[in-house]
This record gives sequence, C-alpha cells and structure tokens, in this order.
Amino acid sequence: MTGRAVRAVRGAVQLERDDAEHMHERVGELLTAVLERNSLTADDLISIWFTATPDLHCDFPAAAARRLGIVDVPLICAQELDVAGAMPRVVRILAHTETELPRSAVQHVYLGAAAALRKDIAQ
Repeated sequence: MTGRAVRAVRGAVQLERDDAEHMHERVGELLTAVLERNSLTADDLISIWFTATPDLHCDFPAAAARRLGIVDVPLICAQELDVAGAMPRVVRILAHTETELPRSAVQHVYLGAAAALRKDIAQ
C-alpha cells in the first residue's frame, strides 16, 4: 500500500478503582501504547471515541488525552452498554487515524485484564 489511509485502532484498559488520577494514568498508558505500537503521533489522529462502563463516574476518559497534549483532536465520551456479567471498570477507545499502515498491520491494544475482551485482535 502506498500513501496514507484512514484506519481505526481499538483498545481497552481495566481500571482497579473509580478514581480520576488512576483513570488518567491508565488511559494515558493506553493512548501512549496505541500511538507507539502503530508508529503514530498526535498529528496522525483524526478523532477518538472513548467509552466507559457504567460503574465509572470519576472523570471523563478524554481528560487523559488532553493531559498527554492531545488538544486539537476531536474527542467524545460515551457510556458503554450495561450488560450483565460484563467486565467492570473498563475504558475503551476507538481512534481514527491517518497512517501508511495496511489494515492488517494495525495493532489494537488491550492492556492488562482487558486483553481478555478481544483475544482475537489484542496484540
């Protein structure tokens, strides 16, 4: 493939507790890993969707992106579906990017226990 294309990158992280500083740290780790593993910079980002499970109330996950210096990228937060038996305290992302990577080379990032959510695509 030559040239840049729009690609979507998925990721998730499970928090240990509903605490704003902890959320900022863990979501920051997730975003940093997504960028590093896919050789991306903040300039390559088009937008990021964040979802949080209904048991997280401490802050907006997007605040972690702003703390990392991702300030001119559209961000939005939403609540994940409240499904019985679902993993608790999870923040998920869907980042839209411009990259030269073919779709098959995109590395989706599931940190810690969240790797169990998508064993089929977690790197």
